[in-house]
Amino acid sequence: MTGADGRRPIVVGVDPDPSKRLALSWAADEADRRGLPLRLVHAQGAPTGGYRSGEVRPSWEEWNRALHGLGEQVLKEAASFVESRQPTVKVSTLLAEGEPAWVLREEARSAFLVVVGSWHLSKRSGMFSSASVAFPLTVHAPCPVVVVPEPEHISQQPAYFVVGVDGSAHSAAAVNVAFEEAALRGALLRALYVWHPPLLGVMDEDAAVRECRRVLSETVAGRTAAHPDVELHHEVVRGHPVQVLTEASQHALGLVVGTRGRGGFTGMLLGSVSQGVLQHARCPVITVPT
Repeated sequence: MTGADGRRPIVVGVDPDPSKRLALSWAADEADRRGLPLRLVHAQGAPTGGYRSGEVRPSWEEWNRALHGLGEQVLKEAASFVESRQPTVKVSTLLAEGEPAWVLREEARSAFLVVVGSWHLSKRSGMFSSASVAFPLTVHAPCPVVVVPEPEHISQQPAYFVVGVDGSAHSAAAVNVAFEEAALRGALLRALYVWHPPLLGVMDEDAAVRECRRVLSETVAGRTAAHPDVELHHEVVRGHPVQVLTEASQHALGLVVGTRGRGGFTGMLLGSVSQGVLQHARCPVITVPT
């Protein structure tokens, strides 16, 4: 829902577990930096471990009433948390019925960006639990989606962002967002083109790398003029994109990628690199549609 002054809000999915506040903190700080309103959304699907099941009565009507009351309490506590952290941010709340991924996808239609949390499981079971909203939301949202992992990672000084570049329209959009984020925080920006040699090799590897450098330079050209205070480091790195970007962003403030990369199939909902970094990165990941 766009505000009365026409500003699109930052939307954040509120977890019922009060110990999981990193996504809420990220969203509140971002709203403060950008001077945007913050919309706290809590969707009531199936009960999760964050609810105190002892307060839910057996009757369906009583169960629904109790769950609604718990949801209102979740939002009240989240709003108080934001007020104490960023008192000048304008906050609105929404308690909705439905699957969280669907509710947040609908909210994303009028949002500046959407922020959700996640927590890593074992590598075998993957990053997201079956109840997670991060992956399906990233696939379908028309605005950037920020996935903030739990627990909090350690960032290095000087602070920096990482953005993946491959010459596609999606990565060009990601570069725009990465420059904005770095400028807002006074951070450095590392723009990486990861060259993954084909299985059969190439006739002239030096020529292939030179072409990567050309694409990288063209992609970042013009952005430095718009953000002269951002110190830019750009390089071509040989290796697998997911591994290189994950390692490069290990101590970053965030990693920015497009939702689909160069050469992606039209029917592919989310690129393999985007999927990979969402699964492995330990810093906030910002996925950007065109």
